[in-house]
Amino acid sequence: MPSDAPVYAYSTVLMGSPILLKLFEPNAPLASQVFGYIRQLEDSLTVNRAVSDVMAINQAAGRHAVAVSPQIFNLIRRAKAVSLLADSCFNVAIGPVVKRWKIGFQGHSEPPADELRALLALTDPQDIRLNAQDHSVFLAKAGMEIDLGAIAKGYIADVVKHYLYQHHIYHALLNLGGNVQTLGRPQTGAQALWSVGLQKPFSDKGELIGVIGVADKSVVTSGVYERYFELNGRRYHHILDPKTGYPLDNELLSVTIISDASIDGDIYTTLIYGMGVEKGLAYLAQTPDIEAIFVTRTGQVILSSQRQYAFTLLDEQYERVNAPT
Repeated sequence: MPSDAPVYAYSTVLMGSPILLKLFEPNAPLASQVFGYIRQLEDSLTVNRAVSDVMAINQAAGRHAVAVSPQIFNLIRRAKAVSLLADSCFNVAIGPVVKRWKIGFQGHSEPPADELRALLALTDPQDIRLNAQDHSVFLAKAGMEIDLGAIAKGYIADVVKHYLYQHHIYHALLNLGGNVQTLGRPQTGAQALWSVGLQKPFSDKGELIGVIGVADKSVVTSGVYERYFELNGRRYHHILDPKTGYPLDNELLSVTIISDASIDGDIYTTLIYGMGVEKGLAYLAQTPDIEAIFVTRTGQVILSSQRQYAFTLLDEQYERVNAPT
């Protein structure tokens, strides 16, 4: 393929986000199939509609188990396992608390403390009972709700990547509104990298701190600026502490994860955000297939080992800091 191969971009809106697919051949029918596939996957995973596989599980909480597809069962099993890690800030059972806050969905008030305490009693991931024989899921307490929103985009991105492989597409970019999955390298030069922007927190969309260069990697960013409201001089964001039910409060504005699988990006943005910079870097030092970029409240961009990505700083208001190796 020539080095000046044109890029064909196809876009739509799904999951409440703009979706972008970049190919190196004109193939509108394939793009339409991909978008239809994403819509089908979203329909199974969402808790924002009256009918879905996940909603069926939630509506049966405390009453009976619900059989789901092996794929959704395995996704819930993975989410439960991560939720049970020591000091994990990821909790697939946090649905009742998320639903009460409604951050990003017209929620503009702090729930009463006693109400949050009552809801937290319904968020123990141990109460998610899984039966591998019939792929059924049972929520042991009435009022429990699982919420796969924290990993749905990553899961969908990985599934679509394999879907593209099946159609012999090995060089492409898929952006699911913040979850970027790249296939191969862009066909614009032998050493070319895909360029993924790092959003400047609390700035206009597209205003960047820098650019991340990757090939055949996933790039996922989670930040406190994505969904929040302000009340009495305090900012309440959507990244909740599963122990307290309140937004996590540390030195970070965002965490970006670079990994092979997009679902890992979703999981580790939450885990690493909850750890903070120091513990997060120590953890990443023992996890060589996961890398991170931290953006702090004090204007630092702290980069992990950079084995799998390149980074170019664009905003002079920020200081680039390379983590010790």
